[in-house]
Amino acid sequence: MMGCEGYNAIARVYDKLNAEIDYGAWADFFECCFDRFLKERPVLVLDLACGTGSMTRALSSRGYDMIGIDGSAEMLAEAYAQKQEGDSVLYLQQDMRAFELYGTVGAVTCCLDSLNYLLEDGDLARCFATVHNYLDPDGLFLFDMNTPYKFQHVYGNCAYVLEDELVWDEGTDTEERAAIYCGWQNTFHPETGLCDFDLSLFEELPNGSYRRSDEHQRERCYSMDEITSALKSCGMELLGVWSDYRFSEPAETTERWYFAARAVKS
Repeated sequence: MMGCEGYNAIARVYDKLNAEIDYGAWADFFECCFDRFLKERPVLVLDLACGTGSMTRALSSRGYDMIGIDGSAEMLAEAYAQKQEGDSVLYLQQDMRAFELYGTVGAVTCCLDSLNYLLEDGDLARCFATVHNYLDPDGLFLFDMNTPYKFQHVYGNCAYVLEDELVWDEGTDTEERAAIYCGWQNTFHPETGLCDFDLSLFEELPNGSYRRSDEHQRERCYSMDEITSALKSCGMELLGVWSDYRFSEPAETTERWYFAARAVKS
């Protein structure tokens, strides 16, 4: 994943800090898109910027042959750690703008505003072009992105704190629960469209002390015109944009856009 200095700080607790995400409902949405836009459901699916593999595993459990690609070794290590017996997911550490596969896939998914981490001019189009290259003819690309409204009114220059519990078992016979706190300061720069996130993570250790880790991340705000233009330039046909898993039309206060696009190939 681009736009960050690694996931050394939060990879281990990423899933805990995002526990509110309903991957089952999101996977249901993907399957509805498969049924709506494809002649038949795909066999092989790529989960781009897969992170710790939560969506990759959710789709794998539904019978899809899955490939997960992410740029973060720390996040992929967590994905490997959560693999179950019989799990055949192939995880690869590659740049989402220029990844390589052995062949094409029937669908590509990309979740949790991962594409907003593409910061430089042309990055989005490079990623879309690579996705197009590795999709079957008429293959489906399903992704989401944070909206300008979210950057301006939710991220802005606000500070947030998340709190949860972490289970420690490091070689011991009994599990111990410990607190984790994550605070971050957002700084949005309207003139560049970039938003900086400065995160501090505090993990309670078994001896009662706390370990602090700091991390910096950055996202870029893209307009609808920029996204749709990048899709068109790469041979992708936009099929729809929605504000939720129920295919609702976007509104002015929509915080996340959900896209479906088709790879047009001659």
